[in-house]
Amino acid sequence: MSDAPQSTAASRTNPLLAAWQTPFETPPFAEIRPEHFLPAFEKAFTDHTAEIEAIKANPEEPTFENTVTALERAGKLLSKVSAVFYDLVGAHSNPELLKIESEVALKQARHWNPISMDATLFARVSKLRDQASSLKLTGEQARLLDRCWTGFHRAGAGLSEAQKARTAEINERLAHLSTDFSHHLLGDEQEWTLELGAGDLAGLPDSFVAAAKAAAEERGMPGKMVVTLSRSYVEPSLKDSARRDLREKVYKAFIARGDNGNANDNNAAILEILKLREERAKILGYPSFAAYRLEDSMAKTPEAVRGLLERVWKPARARAMADRDALQALIAEEGGNFKLAAWDWRYYAEKLRQRRANFDDAAIKPYLALDHMIEAAFDCATRLFGVTFSERKDVPVWHPDVRVWDVKDASGNHKALFYGDYFARPSKRSGAWMTSLRDQQKLDGNVAPLIINVCNFSKGTDGQPSLLSPDDARTLFHEFGHGLHGMMSNVMYPSLSGTSVFTDFVELPSQLYEHWQEQPQVLQKFARHYQTGEPLPEDLLKRFLAARKFNQGFATVEFVSSALMDLEFHTQPAASITDVREFEKKELDKIGMPAEIALRHRPTQFGHIFSGDHYAAGYYSYMWSEVMDADAFGAFEEAHNIFDPAVAKRLLEDIYSSGGSRDPEEAYIAFRGRKPEPDALLRRRGLLNEPEAA
Repeated sequence: MSDAPQSTAASRTNPLLAAWQTPFETPPFAEIRPEHFLPAFEKAFTDHTAEIEAIKANPEEPTFENTVTALERAGKLLSKVSAVFYDLVGAHSNPELLKIESEVALKQARHWNPISMDATLFARVSKLRDQASSLKLTGEQARLLDRCWTGFHRAGAGLSEAQKARTAEINERLAHLSTDFSHHLLGDEQEWTLELGAGDLAGLPDSFVAAAKAAAEERGMPGKMVVTLSRSYVEPSLKDSARRDLREKVYKAFIARGDNGNANDNNAAILEILKLREERAKILGYPSFAAYRLEDSMAKTPEAVRGLLERVWKPARARAMADRDALQALIAEEGGNFKLAAWDWRYYAEKLRQRRANFDDAAIKPYLALDHMIEAAFDCATRLFGVTFSERKDVPVWHPDVRVWDVKDASGNHKALFYGDYFARPSKRSGAWMTSLRDQQKLDGNVAPLIINVCNFSKGTDGQPSLLSPDDARTLFHEFGHGLHGMMSNVMYPSLSGTSVFTDFVELPSQLYEHWQEQPQVLQKFARHYQTGEPLPEDLLKRFLAARKFNQGFATVEFVSSALMDLEFHTQPAASITDVREFEKKELDKIGMPAEIALRHRPTQFGHIFSGDHYAAGYYSYMWSEVMDADAFGAFEEAHNIFDPAVAKRLLEDIYSSGGSRDPEEAYIAFRGRKPEPDALLRRRGLLNEPEAA
């Protein structure tokens, strides 16, 4: 009892521990300071431990309600504090937050290890699983029970005490290493810039120059221009800059992130991560980490993953090699006396595209203003699912650039809040992602989700809007597809909400949504010139659509090689990998990687698989999902209406709203009437035909 007054006082002064008196009970970001997090985490850990102990100590026979439902209800404060913390760490960090993250990662591991490996909890859940057929469970309850048992089993709850102790040590060390990995990557990205002088701008469009000025301003260099290592700066530099020497500098800095032999070097961390993951998998009875990881996925085995990747690799490599020869011929034609290098590919591919398809990104960018593309993403959701979006200015945000929309269902009821954080800044890690501050559930009242999209687009300057490249526009729709998966969720239990699905299924709703971005009727309505308001000219639209399959050999090789690298890292014995660079070279030689194309993610910057293990041995998931998304969009094409109400209803019910409440293969078949056909992917990428130059 003696702690109560202190605890109450803490809750009054720590906004993370108080009830939030804000619109929709959203986090009061302006009140939250770094020093609030560690005390809030400590309180959350203590509360959650007490809840878990109460479940274990319950003298009654295990029931679904007193065990599985009780586990679902436990840890609300921890979920709340973690969501706010990790949002800030990713989207608006500072040295203080990053230091706290290193501490919190260890504390999280020490908190969760004993829970996830608890023999008493596992015994209660196992007893229920054995009785499942007589428990009269709903479909969702049966799924939750199965996922709950699987979670304990795969965490090692059935191991001996010595094995549990070693597994816990491994988990703690992995938490430390993965946090270090992401900090190192951010460090390398923050430390490098390339200053551009007036003579360095050949080929660079005005929108890029404006963004380079804005990036310099943010770094305390007013009046200067800099290129940063954010992908939204790197890719346009490589595509547009006529200065080969500058392209080489940017490219080499980009692929060297985490591999510079400095304090941010990630090579040693990778070797240790691989050894520890393998050791943990073997303790649990699996021959490799990949075998362990993939058992709980749609793919099931490393062999199935390798089969898909190799099927795609062969036509993609053939196309890329033909493209390479065409690009080399273009260099020769222009009088260039040099061999095509990796920093040349995008530049000459763009030239070739302009010649062959009479299209370049610079021509369409003025029509792809960020605000218009946000409108387009919203409008497609309205036409498919009946939801509407209205901007709110009264919801607290973590940065002035963040926007918030109130999402209502077809009946006008509040469905979700959607936060959009679109612009690159030094405090934000690179890439684009979706996350949540609160997940949908109906266990204790109808809880509406708070869903976030984070991107790294270049911000417009001097009152000009942010103009997106076609790739940027696709990214916006991709992340919004994930967002819809979170917003449209309609499940009872928090653990099954929204994107809580297999990794090789989670990319289906996001990649499927990309299809609408490139539909003529969507572009005709929303692609308007930012200065004149004129719609996208018919001729330019046709050329854009014709150019979509251009350079797909390159894009596919870039991705599949990274996915194969991930698979090999986690399939081959860790003891055989002693030098990351050597292993990388050996594997790329084995598959015949064209020297002129780099991995989409070199190992030392491969955050998907080394900043945590969510995508470890799982990077293939994007391609696995693409087989489904290419096939799934075919249902709308067959209906001759990309907003067909009957198909949209099935899509909502079977895919977007069901979260993890049903088996993903079953969910897909319910929507499509059959399993997906892999050729749909190759057809979409234009790789079913004979190879032809770019």
